[in-house]
Amino acid sequence: MSTTYTIPVGPVHVGLKEPVTAWLELEGERIVNARVRPGAIHRGIEFMARERNPIQVIYLSERICGICSFSHVMCFIRAVEDLAQIGVPIRAQYIRSLVLELERVHSHILWAGVACYTIGFDSAFHLGMLMRERVMDVLELLTGNRVNYGVATFGGVRWDVTPELEKALRGMVRYYRREFTPFRDIVMEDPVAQARMRNVGVLTRDDAVRYSAVGPTARASGLRIDLRKSSPYEAYADFEVEPVVPQDYFGKAYGDVLDRFAVRVLEVYQSLDIIEKVLDGLPEGPFVAEPNPNKVLASLKKAEGTGWGIIEAPRGDDTHIVSLKGGEDNVLWWKVRAPTYANAVSWPIMFRGNELADAPLIINSIDPCISCMERMMVTDGRERGIVTKTELVNRSRQKTLDLKSKHAAGGGVGK
Repeated sequence: MSTTYTIPVGPVHVGLKEPVTAWLELEGERIVNARVRPGAIHRGIEFMARERNPIQVIYLSERICGICSFSHVMCFIRAVEDLAQIGVPIRAQYIRSLVLELERVHSHILWAGVACYTIGFDSAFHLGMLMRERVMDVLELLTGNRVNYGVATFGGVRWDVTPELEKALRGMVRYYRREFTPFRDIVMEDPVAQARMRNVGVLTRDDAVRYSAVGPTARASGLRIDLRKSSPYEAYADFEVEPVVPQDYFGKAYGDVLDRFAVRVLEVYQSLDIIEKVLDGLPEGPFVAEPNPNKVLASLKKAEGTGWGIIEAPRGDDTHIVSLKGGEDNVLWWKVRAPTYANAVSWPIMFRGNELADAPLIINSIDPCISCMERMMVTDGRERGIVTKTELVNRSRQKTLDLKSKHAAGGGVGK
């Protein structure tokens, strides 16, 4: 008869990028069941938006996440533009698409480096961190910041593509086409790395559908889904983006950690192609519809209704829903559904059948952003079994009364 025992991983753990707790039920070293509990860093960021006007919330939304900050701010801005019927110049749509792809390159290279670190491939980790610097330098040249770029605004962008920036962008593309392939080959052709990631943390195609996986996590399971293809936004309709899936390269989708690694690595090349298409086809014209923020704010104060914005962020579908009330300065309410919220549901499925040493790699394989996911936490006391102080005191007193009654009846006072 086998004996199982449960150990906690997290909320703070050397193998985790951000705080989250997983309780793993083990038979020896093998995981037979798992339970994941977020909630360690919820910030109530959506509630804070109710005390700010839409322009102020731009900078709040950008701080949901440092890695995919432009994705969140674009979702919020597109939701407001949707409800207020704000037009966006074509040149601005191209520049927005450019920054989104730069952010995707940054996010995927960072994740690939962290994945190598998790399995102890430190030389590849350092190589990935070194390559990541080049795209961050370009983002700094465009926006002045390496994170939280401050480039987006309602009706367009705040900064244009200059000849200096175009030169830096083309140099960056050449650099990655030259240097990124050796990094890819070092990891994906290494037999130890392959053994470490192949058939680990498997999420089948059916389970990916059943548990609503999104982004590279879903594509690694063989699903051809990508909002840039199915629901193109900004300038993506001009770029003919096709979903990157492992069966096109390996003949089969295993849905494991190696496939998730491969999808993100291959999407870096796809993003480089899109960046070149943006530069080659960048149209002339204004890059913002209304440069005066006071006029924009005055028009937004008259807007009323609910708007919806969704894009293909580096981690998957990112959705923002915003509501404004006419005559009010501040946002009425704002709801964010980050891709980690969808992908984290699949963790228990990925854990089962793997060893304890695989747990950090499996957790990191979906590229989780816990701060993206945890903005507000609502607890149902009945479902979670929360007992208030008053209830505890009443139970304590009731136990005393029960003992008194038992003693009075001659039954003694044993437990």
